[in-house]
Amino acid sequence: MGNVVVGYVPKPEGQAALTSAISEAQLRGAKVVVVNSHRGGQDFDRAASDKAESEMEAVKNRLKEAGVEHEIRQLVRGFEPAEDLIGIASEVSAELIVIGLRRRSPVGKLILGSNAQRILLDAKCPVLAVKADA
Repeated sequence: MGNVVVGYVPKPEGQAALTSAISEAQLRGAKVVVVNSHRGGQDFDRAASDKAESEMEAVKNRLKEAGVEHEIRQLVRGFEPAEDLIGIASEVSAELIVIGLRRRSPVGKLILGSNAQRILLDAKCPVLAVKADA
């Protein structure tokens, strides 16, 4: 069984990525590995931790309803999300990484977000970048 790794944030782009990852896993007969990465620091206090835990419980329920094998990794290590996602994809020999993109301003369109750009350029497997519904 292969692995589809998805970068998840509790925003529309994270929901779009999760939806696509579930579809890809069902097509491939693969397991979904959800990566929710936080930088940590002073802004990630107990309340933020509890909120993140609740959000990931909802993700877990969605994966169960979809009937896909899954694993959830919540990380608070001080690494950039791209670093966590690429590292886990390598660790589990992912056949695909799925990331969500958000709409950007005209100036922002000149470059992708730094995490998305790094994942697209540095991942050793194919990357599916999906946009959230506007």
